[in-house]
This record gives sequence, C-alpha cells and structure tokens, in this order.
Amino acid sequence: MATTPASTAEQPMDDDARRLAELGYQQELHRKWSGFSNFAISFSIISILAGCFTTFGQAWNNGGPVAVSWGWPLIALFILIIGFCLSELVSAYPTAGGIYWWAARMGRPVHGWFTGWLNLIGLIAVTASVDYGCATFLNLTLSALFEGWEGTLRQAFGLFVIILVLHGLINIFGHRIIDVLQNVSVWWHVAGAAVVVGILVFVPDDHQSFGFVFTERFNNSGFADGDTGGLTFWFYVLPLGFLLTQYTITGFDACAHVSEETRGASQAAARGLWRSIFYSAIGGWILLLAFLFAATDVEAVNAAGGFSGAIFESALTPFFFKTVIIISTIGQFFCGMSCVTSMSRMAYAFSRDRAVPGWRLWSRVDRNGTPVNAIIGATVAGLVLTLPALFPNSAGIPVAFYAVVSVAVIGLYLSFVIPIALRLRMGDRFEPGPWTLGRKYKVLGWIAVVEIAVISVYFVLPIVPAGVPGNPDFTWSAVNYAPLAVGGVLLGVGSWWWLSARKWFAGPVRTVDLPSPRPAPAAPADEPA
Repeated sequence: MATTPASTAEQPMDDDARRLAELGYQQELHRKWSGFSNFAISFSIISILAGCFTTFGQAWNNGGPVAVSWGWPLIALFILIIGFCLSELVSAYPTAGGIYWWAARMGRPVHGWFTGWLNLIGLIAVTASVDYGCATFLNLTLSALFEGWEGTLRQAFGLFVIILVLHGLINIFGHRIIDVLQNVSVWWHVAGAAVVVGILVFVPDDHQSFGFVFTERFNNSGFADGDTGGLTFWFYVLPLGFLLTQYTITGFDACAHVSEETRGASQAAARGLWRSIFYSAIGGWILLLAFLFAATDVEAVNAAGGFSGAIFESALTPFFFKTVIIISTIGQFFCGMSCVTSMSRMAYAFSRDRAVPGWRLWSRVDRNGTPVNAIIGATVAGLVLTLPALFPNSAGIPVAFYAVVSVAVIGLYLSFVIPIALRLRMGDRFEPGPWTLGRKYKVLGWIAVVEIAVISVYFVLPIVPAGVPGNPDFTWSAVNYAPLAVGGVLLGVGSWWWLSARKWFAGPVRTVDLPSPRPAPAAPADEPA
C-alpha cells in the first residue's frame, strides 16, 4: 500500500531534504546511507569478481593477453574521465532520477525522455547479465561439488531465475539491512580478490612469462582467418576485446540513484562515484594480470572459448579451483543484489515523473520507503531480456550473454553522454555543486563524448562471423542482438515521443511547492583525483 508523506511544511528539513525539495521532490525514500555505503553500491555493481570472470573470454578471444594487460588500464582511464564528469553532475543534482533528471534540467524534456529510457534499459541489462553470469558460475560450482549435477544450459537458466527472484526478495524485505549488505559486499570483493590473486600466484607450479602477458596476441574470433597483425585485428577484433573493461567498469551511476538515501549526498555521492571506478580499475587490473600469468595451458582455455574457469581448472588443484569459483560466485551474487537496488530506484524515479506506462504502480513505495512494485517490474523485464540465452549456438561462444552485456554497455553509456554533452553546451551557465571540475570540464567532457561515441559503434557489431548476415555459416543464434534491442527501444520510445509523449511529458514533476532557488555558489574546484 502506498504511503503519503507528510508535506515539507509539516516537518523540519535537514540540508539534504531541503536541497531535494529545491530540486522538486519530497523526502520519500529513507535517508540512512552513509558516504561509504553510497560508494559501496557502485563498487559492488562494478564488481571485479563478476565482470573480470564472466567476460574474460571476450578479451581472450579478441586480442588475447594484450587486450587485458594493456587494454584494461587504457579503457579504465577513459571510464574514469566519464566518472569525473558524472560526479560533477550528481554533486549539483543529487536525485534518484540521476542521469535523466540532469538531462531534463540542463536541456529539454525530450533529452530527459531519451536519457531515461536508455538508462533504464541499460540498468535492466546490467542486472540480467550479472545474474546470468552468477548463474553460470554457480552451475560450474555445483558441477564440481556434485557428480549428479550436469551443468546444462537449461540448468544455468533455471539458476538465473532463482537468483533474480532472490535478489528481488532481498531488496523488498531487506530494507533494514540492504545498506549493511552493500558494505559487506565491498569487503568481500576486496578480500576475495586478494585471496584469488594469492592463490594464482602461489599455488600453480608454473607461470607465463612477462612477454606472454604483455605482448602475446590472439584472434580466436573467426575474423580475418586468425590474423593478429592486419588492420582487421587492430581496428575490429581488438576493440571488441575491450568490452571486458567497458562492461566490468559500469553501473557506477548507482551512486546517483541512491543519492536520495545518502547523507551529505552532494559531496558523498560525487566522491563515491569516481572512487568506485578508480579503486575497481586498480584491483581489476591486478586480478586480471594474475589470470594471465596463471594461464599456462593456452589450448585448454582456447577449447573453453576463453572461459576464465578453464584457467583455474588447468592451473589449480581441485580444492583451490573450487575455492576461486565459490569466491567469485558469492561476489557476483552481491553484485546482482546491488544492481537490483540501483535499477529499481531508477524505475521508481522515472515513474515518479510519469514517463513509464503504469507509472502510478511503479512509483509507489511501501511503509518502509521501498519501491516494491518497481523492484518486481524491473526484475521481470530483466528475465525477458535474457530469454535468448536459452537457445544454444554452434559457435561455442555465449553470444546471447555477450549481447545482453552489449545492451548494458550501450544503453548506460549513451544515457551518460547526453547530460555530459548538455553540460558542455551550458558552459558557464551551469551552476555546479560543492564538487566541481572547474575549468577542466571542457577537455574531460569532450574526451568522454568521443569515447562513448566510439564504443557505441563497436559494441553493436557482430561478435563472430556466423552472426554476419550473408555469411555462409550465418545463424540467428550467433547474432549480436544488441542493435535490435537498443534500436528497438529507441524506435519505440522515439515513436511514442513523437505521437504522444511530447504533448504531455514535461520532464521532472515537482512534488513540493517550495520554490527552486539558485544553488549556492560552488566551493573552489575540487581536484578529481
């Protein structure tokens, strides 16, 4: 049953509630998250125990070790720049709507409309991909622990459904401890990654050379007949391998989506956002280098389609193999839990502004301040998006999983680029919050825009030759359906906008009568690092 919050005139407001009222909203969600908890949710969603394990094969097959050892820090640097740009925006506008609210505020309702839908589909895809990856590793764990467990594709999908439901239930009924679980997740990721690195350093009898890790190139994609020196490799195959980094370090906009639940959000959410990227980039690179040094049985990894589990199985004893898989699986479970939290807050906020069909249903909160209906609706959408993973393909590569990953990356980063571009357009008219880039916003903003434009092109391209229309081996099960999913969303919401929404969607809907004063003058430019 929905609650009706007391009006802002009937209860005293602290600085956070007052700033939220200035932005147009009543304090409906409970503001009990600390700055560390805010950092924790993005750090958990980035989850080096999830992305580094589940999408390692994408880099291994498309570039090999160099796509990891050099590609990870290079792409992570670009992502950190994007994070700096978003940190400045969340400091100025700390709302649960986050990305789309900024676009609507700095631009027009149409900017907020498209940004919101891209962000929502991206968050749904992130949740789906993380939980499916978690199910894959749980499937592997059960196969290793129980002889009767076959580890089939349908068993993996069944586990995916169970995990998705559990994450929904935790977010609905765990309102008293969800912020604590986010904090626990941080320490699990830190300690778990350290244990995995220690195991991969000390347990294997042999390790690869520095030359292998930092210079070896692979092309197992099927393109260019396996060539690793031509233009196709450098400008098509290798960039596809960068999906590992671009996917792993994403979802950091969660700091914005829970800003209405964070104390001191104008500072805490901004810092939590860029710091979650920075620390994940360092930890993830160390973890992935440990993978590469332990990958002494290259043939076994190739035979497994680049799956990271083949490294652990071939390099470790059964006990330590199971230990690594279990650590990763639990980390991925925490990650999926955080994804549902972020996704549901975005669905709630976008519905609060009447942009989602059935908005009255999705914008309700229960007596505990939890958007229950938004949690349920968004998790069901994630299940539907992942249905193609039920159908195997002959390529031996989880194309459906990588397609969901691509949808997540494209949806989220396209939603990021709109407010970043609008902030560039505003120039000195932008009223920054207490955390600001100062004059650096120009160069950082343009770098962010160009990087997002480039990756948005690459990640809609076919992943394997069998997914290229006209190829003799073409099969629909090998198609990267990311352009169909993202394109379908854009076509649908674009048509809806033109035929109807432009007549009634006016952007964020104020729920308080407090006038919106100009923000206080910004503090001196805060160094982003």
